[in-house]
Formats: sequence, C-alpha cells, structure tokens
Amino acid sequence: MGNTCEIYLNILGHTPQKVCSLPCDFSSSLSKHGRSLFAFRNNPRLGAANTPFTRWLPPEYDDGISQPKGWDRNRTFNRFLLPLVRQVSNNILSTTDAGVVSDRNFTLMVTFFGQWNDHDLSFTPFSPSIRSFSNGVNCDESCEHTEPCTPIPIPPGDPRLPSRPDSCIPAFRSAPVCGTGYSAYNFGGVSNQREQINALTSFLDLGQVYGSEEKLALFLRNLSDDGGLMRVNTEFRDNGRELLPFHPLQVQMCATHKRVTNNTSAKEIPCFIAGDVRVDENIALTSIHTLFVREHNRLARALKGLNSHWDSETIYQETRKIMGAYTQLFVFRDYLPHIVGDDAMRRVIGNYRGYDPNVNPSISNVFATAAYRFAHLAIQPFVPRVDENNRDHPQFPSVPLFMAFFTPWRIVFEGGLDPVLRGLLNRPAKLNTQDHMMVDALRERLFQFVQHLALDLGSLNMQRSRDHGLAGYNAWRKFCGLSQPKNQAELSQVLNNSNLASKLLQLYGTPDNIDIWLGGVAEPFVQGGRVGPLFACLIATQFQRIRQGDRLWHEKPGVFTQRQRNALVSARLSKIICDNTGITSVPTDAFSLVSNTNRVVRCSNLRGDPHSKKN
Repeated sequence: MGNTCEIYLNILGHTPQKVCSLPCDFSSSLSKHGRSLFAFRNNPRLGAANTPFTRWLPPEYDDGISQPKGWDRNRTFNRFLLPLVRQVSNNILSTTDAGVVSDRNFTLMVTFFGQWNDHDLSFTPFSPSIRSFSNGVNCDESCEHTEPCTPIPIPPGDPRLPSRPDSCIPAFRSAPVCGTGYSAYNFGGVSNQREQINALTSFLDLGQVYGSEEKLALFLRNLSDDGGLMRVNTEFRDNGRELLPFHPLQVQMCATHKRVTNNTSAKEIPCFIAGDVRVDENIALTSIHTLFVREHNRLARALKGLNSHWDSETIYQETRKIMGAYTQLFVFRDYLPHIVGDDAMRRVIGNYRGYDPNVNPSISNVFATAAYRFAHLAIQPFVPRVDENNRDHPQFPSVPLFMAFFTPWRIVFEGGLDPVLRGLLNRPAKLNTQDHMMVDALRERLFQFVQHLALDLGSLNMQRSRDHGLAGYNAWRKFCGLSQPKNQAELSQVLNNSNLASKLLQLYGTPDNIDIWLGGVAEPFVQGGRVGPLFACLIATQFQRIRQGDRLWHEKPGVFTQRQRNALVSARLSKIICDNTGITSVPTDAFSLVSNTNRVVRCSNLRGDPHSKKN
C-alpha cells in the first residue's frame, strides 16, 4: 500500500497491426527542427521542463513570502477568515451518484482526453521530504501543522471523518523553486516570494508518451530494434495488440487486485510505465496512453517501410514529430471549442498568427493549479465498458470509479482497451451542475485501495491553490476583464443562482476570498462550452500563448511543408482508435455524442488516413 506522498506523485500517464503506407508528403525526410525532450531549444528556455510556473498575478501568501494562505488560522483576508477547505467541499461540492446529471452533448472522452492532455502540460512535484523540517514528524501519519505538512482539518459534523485534533486528511506542500521563498537564505540571498516547479515542458509535444527527461525517454524506446519503436509489454498482449511495458521497479501502488476483488488468489501485476508517472491513475487514462503508443509504432513501421535507408533514430524522431502535430490538431480543432466555447475560440485564441519569441508559453500557476482542473467535475461515478453492440459489456461490466484507480490488471485480464474506449466514445460525460458538482468517488473514496485514508480531491484542489498563494476569485475576474461582484446580489447575478451565492458568502464572507478553483467551477457555462467565463478566459489565454510561443508549432512555416500540413488536417482521434484497436465503428467526432450531425461510421468508411497513400 502506497503512502500519501506516493499517491500525490501519481495525481497531482504478435499479430500484424493495421499499418497504412505514408503518402509521398511524409516519405521523405521531414523538417529537421526537432524538439528536445526538455524543450531547451525552443524559445529557448521559456516553457522548458523543470522551470517555474509563470505568474499572471502576484502570489498572496500568509506572510507575504511563503506561508500558504490560511496557514495562520486567525489571520483574516479582506476582514474574513478563510473557511476550512473540507467544509467548503462538504457544503458546496457534495452530490450523490443518484443526483448525477449526464451531459447531453459530450462523451466521456472529453473528460479523460482532457486529463491526458493536462498530463502533457504540467506536473507539480511535491516536497522531496514528507517529514517536518523542524521536528521530523511524518506528514503522512500526523496532523501536526508544520512545514512541509499542510494537513486538511476535519470540520464539525463531517459525514465521514471525526472532527478531532488528530483527525485530518494528509497533505503536503509543493516543492519550491530553488532560491525562492525562505530557501533563498540557503543560497546566500534574501527571502523572496515562493514559486513552484513545472516538471514538464509547456508545449503540446506528447511528453506523456515520450517522457520529459532523457533517461526515461530512452527506457520507453525499443532500442533492440532498428525501427524507431516504443517499448511494449513482453508478457501480455491485448487480443494480439500491444500493451504498455511494466515499470521496472516493483512499485506496490498497483498491487490492488486482491484488495479490490477480495480474492486472495488474484494475480498481481506491476504498474505500467509511460512518459508521465500518472499513467496508472485510472483505466480510462491508461487506455488512451496505450492507444497513442500503438499509433506511434504503427506510423513508425509505415515510415520504415517507405524509407528503408532511415536509421532508428530518424524514424523515432519523425514519428514523434507527426504525433506531436496530431495532438496539437486534436486539442485546438476538436477539443478546446467544446470547453471554452466559440466566443473564446474566436476572441482569445483566433487564427494562428505565427511564432512570436516575445510570447511566454510557460504554463501559468493558475492554469495548472485551478483552471485546468475543471474536468474533475465532469467525471462519472463509473468507468463504462461497452461491447461491440453498444451495450454494457456482459463479461466485463462498468467499473465503479473508486475501483478503477491504479488497476492496470483490469486492462490485462479484463478485456483490454476496446471495452473501455467504446465506453468513452459512446457514454456521456457527467454534467457539472451547480447543485451536483463532484461525485463521492472523488470526494470520499479517492484512492481508498492504495492508502490508509481515502482523499478528497475537491479539498486537495483548494488546499493546493492556497499553498501556491493564488489570488482569490475577484482578482482573477478582474484579470480577465470581467465584473467583480461585491455582495450577495451581485454574486447571485454572476452565478445566476442566489442560493449558491448565499452558501458561498456564508463560508467566505466576501466574493474576494472565494478559492479560485471553486469560483471558476461554480460559474454557469459559456455558450457551447463546459466552463464559465472566468475559466474560459484563463484556459483560452494559456493555449493561445502555448501556440504562439512555440517555435516548432506544426503550422509554423518550415516545420512541415504546406503539402504535409494539408495531409495532417485529415487526422482524427476516431481514426486512430480504428487503426489501433478491434473497434470497427466509431462516431466521427470522438468528443460528441452520436446525433444527426455526428453519426456512427464504419472504420473502413472514415475519411482517408493522412498516411494511407503512397507515392
């Protein structure tokens, strides 16, 4: 059973394949402007791995330097004490499975593709020590309030946990950037405001597939073959198709088979390994990871067939480059419009205007810590598994969400990818409604089979935003040019919900103090999107900067030829699923439910694969 720090590090990635030939557009050497794993050669260091998150607003720490907001429980902000995050979670976020409302437009693929995409952009390392710096107390076993421990107190009347000084949900601070906060003293400097680290590159470069550091990237490759392939599992296959390799260390995080099934003879397997450490977090995420590794190998084999003179490194890099273009297309063209809506797509993101070296593409603290966590409220209380007739799978039924965490054995022993991916394509996402926000599997049963106390994801999100010193709700509304409600009447108008406004002000006293993540997810959706105006602004702004500050963006002249770009445009996530699974029919748009405008098509009838024609 893993300790809470291990859990945090994971939260917060033969039979012939269907191989198509490549067109002449991709049969000769592509542009040599290759990406480095760390992205040091891009802009040139902006957005590189292991650099600080950027700040769009100054941090607000308890002591102005480093202490999390609310560290001193008697300190007021804007004349009011901050509420306990667990109290906020109980009062605002709680819902029952019976109260869940399903989305009428979008599939669960929206939810889990969003998580998968997030794991390409940000990972915040926690403190390397889980023991108190002052007295050695283990943060995982104590509720003592001492750096780097930030335990979440339990409020009176909690539905699950007793409200006692020795009762809490363990939490840890994010690691500071060296030389920031009070650590500056260790470098002979003066204290300055604490900043946090993004361990990943800020670019859409599929780091969650390939890794963001050299040692891992090399391990993930099949270096015994000259075909530029990714390493795959040598012990198990999925109906003849590839699975991810096992982690070389026998990490106990995924040894959940016996506990989940209550079967002492159940076979345990190690965790899978991928470019991102969170790959095993749930079986839907694992399935998408596996899908893209299969697609890499499919393309690499096709490139090898057309370019026998290419060595393994060339094939690997050219395949990686095409795959990077795919994810950029899928995110901007197919995914983001469903999230931020047409207005933000037009006003904030707009058409590609070329590379601008003066634009900082680095992931912002508020994006990683708050805005891009909106989809936590779009997760159903189960992971659906569907058969080829679009019915619930008779042999491998849908899995309660809390029983799908860190269970790679479900992929190996329970039908593989196809039932899970069919479920993501054909079942609706949860709809975030103001009175039914977060399912109990995330609030009360998060990772209950891999640690001694189940976590509360809503509380963790708010606790982390305070740890990072993120400004409150109104400060970010002002940043986005939105109104800043000052009282209940104005907040009721912004939220279009007087009851929710009243409950929030009973907790926070003033809209200024509302935790940014909570305020963002509480807003009504923008037209056509699945976030409110605040998060639409923050998410669209971040992606606009990612694109414009990327010297290697696929639309930039010289990265691909015009003919190659024209070929790439026909790529679809649904087609990748067709090419790498046993699934034979798919909706054209993987993110939208089947309708008169999004019909199910047979894989053989999908618009031509951009790599299906040869010279």
